[in-house]
Amino acid sequence: RSREDLVDGILSALRWLGLDWDEGPVRQSERLDLYRAAAQRLLDEGRAYWCDCTRELIDARTKDNPKPGYDGYCSDRGLEAGEASVVRFRTPDDGETVVHDVIRGEVHFAHDTLEDFVILRSDGTSVFLLANAVDDLEMGITHVVRGEDLLSSTPRALLLRRALGADDDPVFAHLPMIVNEKRQKLSKRRDDVALEEYRERGYLAPAVRNYLALLGWAPADGREILTVEELVDEFELEHVTKASAFFDIKKLDHINAEYIRAMPVATFVREATPWLELDAAWPSEAYDPALFEAIAPEVQQRVRTLAEVPKWVDFLFLDAPAIDEAAWEKVIGLPASSVILDDTIAEYETCAWQRDVLHERTAAVGERHGLKLNKAQLPIRVAVTGRTVGPPLFESLELLGRERSLERLRGARKRLS
Repeated sequence: RSREDLVDGILSALRWLGLDWDEGPVRQSERLDLYRAAAQRLLDEGRAYWCDCTRELIDARTKDNPKPGYDGYCSDRGLEAGEASVVRFRTPDDGETVVHDVIRGEVHFAHDTLEDFVILRSDGTSVFLLANAVDDLEMGITHVVRGEDLLSSTPRALLLRRALGADDDPVFAHLPMIVNEKRQKLSKRRDDVALEEYRERGYLAPAVRNYLALLGWAPADGREILTVEELVDEFELEHVTKASAFFDIKKLDHINAEYIRAMPVATFVREATPWLELDAAWPSEAYDPALFEAIAPEVQQRVRTLAEVPKWVDFLFLDAPAIDEAAWEKVIGLPASSVILDDTIAEYETCAWQRDVLHERTAAVGERHGLKLNKAQLPIRVAVTGRTVGPPLFESLELLGRERSLERLRGARKRLS
């Protein structure tokens, strides 16, 4: 990465996931002399050569060739370094390179399908293949685990390694690509692929880490929720599937919700508080931590992400509820809404303000009008919270208080009129 902020973003995301490393990062931009020395060695041994062909010349010469790509025109010209020249690796004319992959088995690449490829650009910088081969050898890399889109470049990397003196090959494992719901490879231009975005949307690091581990792999017993220790103990590259892995946001939501529900309530309150203090729709002075702590156990069992918490409790801190219009249409569509609100206001004005009593009185109102409790409480819930879904109604009423609840019920009744 050429920009320091991009490097910092990668390291920050790894730290957020709880993934540590032993050394590095290693910057290839600081190792250019190693790559140039390797290219010179290959030139000296006749395994590479200088080439001054432009793309236009190559295309003109090979447009009618059955085999696409560079045609080896400069391989025997004995050119020296030039201002516009590149260094090409001399690939074998016959035989094959076999990649032994723990996920895909043996993959064969015939040498006559490989062109003499560039390893050093005209400006003296190395291409990734050469840098990769040099780094892996110099650092003693034993396992290469990467995406299947790089499988086609592996025979070239192996040819370079062997030309540079490698006695053995690393273990290769080419992982399945992650795709979206249209089975397209995830793209940073089209899809949400930055871990920072999921952190900002209220996903928990252990849940994201857990979910990512399940893309293309699963434990033998099919469990979905695993600690990092269990992942370390049970993960095996040999059990990764070849098929593309579907990034299912609904499954991520499900796993994240499981992690939220498993938190101690005090931890949930602490983790959710920044969302309530910084990203909420109410003035900061209106937020009452004690009110949230009281309703937190109910909210914790219902939200999928921390970012959802404010909308579940905003009715407690707003002067008036933010009425969802779709929810209000349901109130209008219930013929008994007006009389239910009238009777509820009358009951709530005098009854003890306790959740059990509120539940009992509301059920009685519903019975008088031939409605079950879930129907009878619909206009009450929308009037008080603005939505049809939220924390348990009677706990919410108790926390909101009699006066604020009655004010909202009267406001809804007036709006119906």
